[in-house]
Amino acid sequence: MKAYEYISPCHFGLEAVLKKEIRDLGYEITNVDNGRVSYKGDIDTCARANMFLRTTERVLLKIASFKAETFDELFENIKAIPWEDFIPVDGKFWVAKASSINSKLFSPSDIQSIIKKAIVERLKKIYKIEWFEESGSSYPLRVTIMKDEVTVCLDTSGESLHRRGYRKLTSKAPITETLAAALIMLTPWNKDRILIDPFCGSGTIPIEAAMIGARIAPGIQRSFLAETWKGFYPDSIWKQAREEALDLQLKDIEMNIQGYDIDGEIIKAARQNARMAGVDQWIHFQQKDVAQLSSSKKYGFIITNPPYGERLEERKNLPDLYKLIGKVFGSLDTWSYYIITAYDQAEKYIGRKADKNRKIYNGMMKTYLYQYMGPKPPKKKDSQNQTIE
Repeated sequence: MKAYEYISPCHFGLEAVLKKEIRDLGYEITNVDNGRVSYKGDIDTCARANMFLRTTERVLLKIASFKAETFDELFENIKAIPWEDFIPVDGKFWVAKASSINSKLFSPSDIQSIIKKAIVERLKKIYKIEWFEESGSSYPLRVTIMKDEVTVCLDTSGESLHRRGYRKLTSKAPITETLAAALIMLTPWNKDRILIDPFCGSGTIPIEAAMIGARIAPGIQRSFLAETWKGFYPDSIWKQAREEALDLQLKDIEMNIQGYDIDGEIIKAARQNARMAGVDQWIHFQQKDVAQLSSSKKYGFIITNPPYGERLEERKNLPDLYKLIGKVFGSLDTWSYYIITAYDQAEKYIGRKADKNRKIYNGMMKTYLYQYMGPKPPKKKDSQNQTIE
């Protein structure tokens, strides 16, 4: 079976999480770079990666890589690629995104224009036509140039993979589904442990946790652009990926996941989003101020994205808010809590240095994942008083 190379981008700082996901799917990692992981696979890999990867924004099929320091070199190298193997005569193709870092070719618009022209020249000779109607399926390209090394990819996902299909209503500063999933996967949480998000907004962290606990594939409710590439990816691979996803789902399980927010309207939106995701039976949403947070349960988890003063008038309230967070969370003395925020004074006002602090870039915004580890729960015993691992 023919081997292909795929590239999946992710938030800067979360490459290790995505790398583990890809390995767990059974694929060989070929490279890990800032904000992207490359891996080998076959035709089926495209469908399975789109269906199952929780922490990537896209699955890109790598077409070629080469060095280019001039536009002539770029044109000739692009023209030499067998585009007819990928793009049919009626295909709609364009460079959706071009980026250049530390390279002699640095104008994205010129790079996009040259690449389009080179592909047209190639396909004109192959298909023996002068005009392309581009009325068929879409084939968006993504091109990066790093230190004069050009990497050309086709985007197989289409709409970003953080769009799972369940979040119709959002709060004013929602955390993305991919980032929420990654935060959960950075913790030791599992479906048998209680999880609370006291600043849940439209419910993304609780919903992603429920999907992870129930083994619901993140792509199960949506379609992917490459499904329309009939000449390259057969229908059977998408059918098999969906069947695999359905087979893996857990239904007869119990989970204790809770989401609170001070805004009653956004709690209504969170409930609706959970219903859309098919996980509402496992999540309890409630309008509640963080000051009211308490639990008789032990060894639970808090994973949350509290406000961090995006607007100037909100920033003056942050010291008091984070003091309250420190007091309330600290009273749950056996719990672990994970706080992602762009507020760089959070530790100071929480009143305790985090056990771990991980920098994650949410787009261009630098955020901090403050990790406070509680004690491990005692190991359970079975009926013969044997330790259950």
